[in-house]
Amino acid sequence: MKLTTMTQVTIDGVMQGNGAASDDRRNGFERGGWARGKGDDETRAFITQTYQRAEAFLFGRRTYELFAGSWGSIDQMRAHPIGVALNESPKYVASATLAAPRWQDTTVLRGDLAAAIGELKAKPGGELQVHGSGILTQWLLENDLVDEMTLIVIPVILGQGARLFPETGPDLALDLVESRVDSKGVTIQVYRPAGRPRYATA
Repeated sequence: MKLTTMTQVTIDGVMQGNGAASDDRRNGFERGGWARGKGDDETRAFITQTYQRAEAFLFGRRTYELFAGSWGSIDQMRAHPIGVALNESPKYVASATLAAPRWQDTTVLRGDLAAAIGELKAKPGGELQVHGSGILTQWLLENDLVDEMTLIVIPVILGQGARLFPETGPDLALDLVESRVDSKGVTIQVYRPAGRPRYATA
């Protein structure tokens, strides 16, 4: 399977609290809900179609619990095409502490996470998708496990919050696969990791 990620970020790279204002208030974050209602019908269709082509989903613990309590539990959300895709597909959670996952067809990955994800990627099939799960996405990028990365960039600058790309971290070159901008200024950028960047020499 190809491991793909999809992350909503602000212009200044913040990924925290994109959904409901109360979803994630860690470290005094007060500007949640910045992605709610953004994007036009074409962007929403792109996101839905992405979920629908998943072979399986991989989550970090926090995102898993948010999704399980919404897409996995609320009837109206379960009936939505995204909810159907999530509920009908295998789900994997990277967690050392989750003991009894409540969402059906969930497997908790413990121990050697890189080896476990490598085994999943070696299986035939389509995409192993990661949505949200910022800390996990950072770890996957650091360990060269991401095959394709989609950024949905919302035209807002927050000035606070956890960022997808930390101030210090590994460097990574990217090849642009697809780019589009919708009628509300939301951009979708699809990249493939391409090794380390080249730097100019003195």
